[in-house]
Amino acid sequence: MTPRTKEQNEEIRLRRLAQIRKAAADVFLNKGLLLEIRDVAAQAGLGYGTVYHYYSNKGDLLHDLLWDALERAGGWLEAPLEALPKVPLEAQLKAPSEVRRASASGQAPTGGLFGSAAEPDAESSAAADSRSGGRETAAAAELGPVAAAGVRLLQLWAEDHALYLLHKQAGEGFAWLPEARSAPLASAFRREVLAPLSALLETGRAADGAAVSGINGAEPPYRRQHAEMLLAALVGCASVSLRRGKLHEEAGDIARFLKL
Repeated sequence: MTPRTKEQNEEIRLRRLAQIRKAAADVFLNKGLLLEIRDVAAQAGLGYGTVYHYYSNKGDLLHDLLWDALERAGGWLEAPLEALPKVPLEAQLKAPSEVRRASASGQAPTGGLFGSAAEPDAESSAAADSRSGGRETAAAAELGPVAAAGVRLLQLWAEDHALYLLHKQAGEGFAWLPEARSAPLASAFRREVLAPLSALLETGRAADGAAVSGINGAEPPYRRQHAEMLLAALVGCASVSLRRGKLHEEAGDIARFLKL
């Protein structure tokens, strides 16, 4: 058997770390700080010794999980909304719950979304897809930048539990971490997430990288407080839906409930 190259070993290491962190996020979502390394191993389908080789204690694991999530936390404010939903945006925001459930399961609702029971042929399906894309783009525009950003973030949390935990722990000041570890995380979160979000709330546009550095230095306290309160409201509303596995399809309901 040909020995693995250094590059192959590194690829395996990084893949294993990602597997362990994802499992840790899923376990932490349900057990919080009661999480144990053996729980993570079981969730990841790995041996206890394998996980322990990478992380000998849960503090290091959760600290790395949050930093890793922070690297993915930027960019959601300006990502195209229509690229994210698995459920058509109009269905999320306007359709009854039966239609949302059918759409999320991949089944066509009885009578169709707009009441048509006819089975489309291939040509009409292509036309319908084109019309649907136009409707979703229009619906995204109708949402407004803050509501659209909120729906995007909720949908990302549904797919990436570590991102949800990052925002939840940030709202709690990363209190379970020692100050030497929590302070750099909190500072980076303010820069990467709160500053661009507060700019969006103030002007309707997220700050770019250059503007963020300026905002961070002289940002009025009320702006950051508004961003923190919005994220706290999203975290609280997302909690029940996330535990039920319904957050992606209920993201629009939450946006409407909060009147974003």
